[in-house]
Amino acid sequence: DAFNSAYWSFAQAARWASANGLHWIECGAIDGVSWIHGLGYQPHLALWQDPAGVRRDLESLGLTLSQIDAAFPLSIPEGASLGIEYIVHTIRWAALAGCEHVDTTDDRFKPEGASDLEVLDHMRKIYRQVVPVAERYGITINIEPHGYYTTKPEFMAEMLAFVDSPRLRMNMDTGNTFIAGQDPVAFLREFVDKVSHVHIKDVSESLAAASRGDLTGIAVSHCAIGEGVNAQNIIACLRILEDHRYGGVLSLECEGAGGEMIERSLAWTRNVLASAKVA
Repeated sequence: DAFNSAYWSFAQAARWASANGLHWIECGAIDGVSWIHGLGYQPHLALWQDPAGVRRDLESLGLTLSQIDAAFPLSIPEGASLGIEYIVHTIRWAALAGCEHVDTTDDRFKPEGASDLEVLDHMRKIYRQVVPVAERYGITINIEPHGYYTTKPEFMAEMLAFVDSPRLRMNMDTGNTFIAGQDPVAFLREFVDKVSHVHIKDVSESLAAASRGDLTGIAVSHCAIGEGVNAQNIIACLRILEDHRYGGVLSLECEGAGGEMIERSLAWTRNVLASAKVA
């Protein structure tokens, strides 16, 4: 996402990651054909691309896919048709590409005319279909706080219990929880034992003033990580992860500005990790 606005291809983003000493990279899955992706202006991967070839190309750069996002809003009615197919296709592709995590979420808005009980039951049926597929392929499905239900701790707790499986976990997002009006530190503390992947995302002061409590998620931070109003929460979250011996990936999400802003974000994060002695 950091390079969406720069209109980079995935290959360009991968080369940037390799040149900056990174070993993991995350992107979205495109289940079909997109002209902007086909012309090389979108930093994501299409499921028509050869996953073994993508894996080989990434390995040549010292990279591995940490997670691929199949983030169709499962809370809407189409989640039971389009969403399931999208996730299942992505699981199969991820397994061949050497990627161990697939990210999922819900919509920003509660569906009109439906009760919370009905929507949760709708999503429960979806996860009970896709998690067994993930188990067979050795893939972990993550639920990311990004929508109406997933950013509310009481609903996230219920969703993580939809299926009794170690393959259903959570992708923590420091920016989405903050912009939704939650305390990211408290949110992480409640679910830290379920976390298998983390998005590190700051929030600019202007965005927080205009939209905190109204939005449930943002694609990027609109400021370098460490330069926004969520910086101290991020530091506290990293300490919690350290205390719980988290060994997964920290995925930086910010406006890349063609590299400049994400380079500052990377430097800040590395400094924080070094000072906290986080591996």
